[in-house]
Amino acid sequence: MKAIGYDRHLPIDDPQSLFDFELPTPTASGHDLLVKIDAVSVNPVDIAVRTNSESLTSPKVIGWDAVGIVTEVGNQVTLFKQGDRVFYAGSFIRPGSNSEYQLVDERIVGLAPKKLDDAHAAAMPLTALTAWEALFEQLGIDFNHPEANKGKVLLINNGAGGVGSIATQLAHLAGLTVIASASRPATIDWVIQHGADQTVDHHKNFVTEVRDLGYEYIDYILDLKGLDQHWSEFAELIAPNGKIVSITGSKQPLDLNILKEKRATFAFEWMYTKSKYQTDDMISQHEILTKISQLLDNGMIKSTLTETLSPINAENLRKAHTLVESNQMIGKVVVTNN
Repeated sequence: MKAIGYDRHLPIDDPQSLFDFELPTPTASGHDLLVKIDAVSVNPVDIAVRTNSESLTSPKVIGWDAVGIVTEVGNQVTLFKQGDRVFYAGSFIRPGSNSEYQLVDERIVGLAPKKLDDAHAAAMPLTALTAWEALFEQLGIDFNHPEANKGKVLLINNGAGGVGSIATQLAHLAGLTVIASASRPATIDWVIQHGADQTVDHHKNFVTEVRDLGYEYIDYILDLKGLDQHWSEFAELIAPNGKIVSITGSKQPLDLNILKEKRATFAFEWMYTKSKYQTDDMISQHEILTKISQLLDNGMIKSTLTETLSPINAENLRKAHTLVESNQMIGKVVVTNN
C-alpha cells in the first residue's frame, strides 16, 4: 500500500521531511478495522511528533484524523461491518492515517456524519474528542442539562484553533457563557461565529481582559495554548471550587499551591490516554464520536474545516504541515483523495 512518512527530523521545507513510500497492507484481527483512507487532517500533534528527537530505523507513518471505508473486520468486531464509512482520531502508539489503509480499534471509531463530505468530516475527530473530554469529563460540565449551566462562565484560551473551534460550539450548546481568546479581527469573527459570547486578547493580561468584561472570577478555564505563560493569571481568575484543564504540556513545574485557598482543581487532558493504556472506558471515544456525528448531521454544530488539499501525498501533507506550523491557522486543514 502507499504511505507517507519520515525517517529523519527535517524542516518541513525539505522534500525529505515527509516522503512517499510503500508498506505491506495490514490485516485486521481482534477488535481492529481495516480502513481505506479517503481523507486525513493535520494537527499540532503531527508537528510535535515529526520534529521530536526519537531515533528511527525505518520510516514512521503519522497522521491521526481520518475518514474512510471499512474493508475488513477482525474476529472480535461487533460495532461495524465492511462498507461502513467511519471517522476517528486513531492511537498514539500505532501507525498513523497517512497511508492507503490503516488498522484502528473499533472502540475509538464512530460512523462518519452522513451529511458531511469527507473533508468536512475528517476535520473533526481529534479536536471534538479533545474538546468533549476536556469539557464534560475533566471539567465535569453536564452537556445534557444546559439549564443547570446557565450563568456559569468558561474561558477558552485560543478559541480559533482546532480544539477551540469545536469547544466554543459544544460549550455554547451546554448552556455556558463562553469567553474565547482571539487577537486578530479574523479570529475574533471566527470565535463569535462558533459560539463565543465575548472575546479577550491572549497577547494581553487575562486578568485585566476578563475583569474589564465585568467578571471577577471564572468557573471553568480551558487552556489550549500557553499554560506556562498564563498560569498565574488562570490561578487569579479561577473561582473558588473552580476547575482548570489544559491540553498543553508545561515546560516548568506548575505551582499548584496557588490554587489551594480556592480549593480549585487542575487536570491535563490528553485524548490518546484511553487508547494508549487500553483503559476500561476506551469505548467512550466510540460513544463520543457517535454523538458528534449526530450533532453534525443535525446541524447543531458545524465542521471547522478551512483549508482543503488534494490528493493525499507527501507534497500536500508537507503543505498542510507548513500551514499548521505557521501558528496562524484558523480551524482545520484536511488532505483528501476526493
